[in-house]
Amino acid sequence: MTSGQIGAIVILVLALAVLGGGFAAYRVIKAKVRNFTRMAFGSDTISGSFQNMERELEITPKSVSANTKLYLPQILRDFPEFHYDEMKNRAENILTGFLLGIDEKNAARMRESTTSELKNKLEMRIAALDSENAEEHFRDILIHRTEILQYRRIKGRCSIIFQSALQCHHFKIKDGTVTEGSESKLEQSRYNVELIYIQDRDKIENQADSGLAMNCPNCGAPLPKLGAKKCLYCDTPIVEFSIRIWNFSDVDES
Repeated sequence: MTSGQIGAIVILVLALAVLGGGFAAYRVIKAKVRNFTRMAFGSDTISGSFQNMERELEITPKSVSANTKLYLPQILRDFPEFHYDEMKNRAENILTGFLLGIDEKNAARMRESTTSELKNKLEMRIAALDSENAEEHFRDILIHRTEILQYRRIKGRCSIIFQSALQCHHFKIKDGTVTEGSESKLEQSRYNVELIYIQDRDKIENQADSGLAMNCPNCGAPLPKLGAKKCLYCDTPIVEFSIRIWNFSDVDES
């Protein structure tokens, strides 16, 4: 055997050794990746892991800013008659009614106490869809959780903002084709619902809110101060029903 042949054999052996080592390293790396994706995402493959992540995101509720424990004591000090559970349920009804109003193009879906601004917002949303010859649907609505996000008192206007984690099938159709969202995949989202109470008619900046304050049940004259015991014009005694002067003023996706 010549020296050239021996050299060729040596090179071939070294190449095979390198290839064998590379293949072994590849198998080790592949096994580690498989074990990691299996443990982290429940799949042996990266593509399967992404699919599992998408399914997990589809069914995992959004978190909400749970400030109820912080703000509720303040609200109850200001309004001892405030019924939190009742108002929370009403906020959820407003949210559901607003979305179903869009879904059905029916502004009358919101039957709770709302401001004219919120009613107009729903009507404008429906009108915009009509102008586009489009439909926007919210199906299988489920509210996971609702908490108080914020409580503010600004110039005669008290505001409580509820935040809800919600899931539904949300999609938009134009000319018979789904252009946004999915009919089959769930969407997780957060919505804020604002509840307002007009405390002092004389101090509010938004004059549209002034119609929400209490009026005398006898002569109809405005009662400028929360806590007024009688009408300044006809001396009729006033009995306050706070649930009648709390109104929902806005619904907005967070």
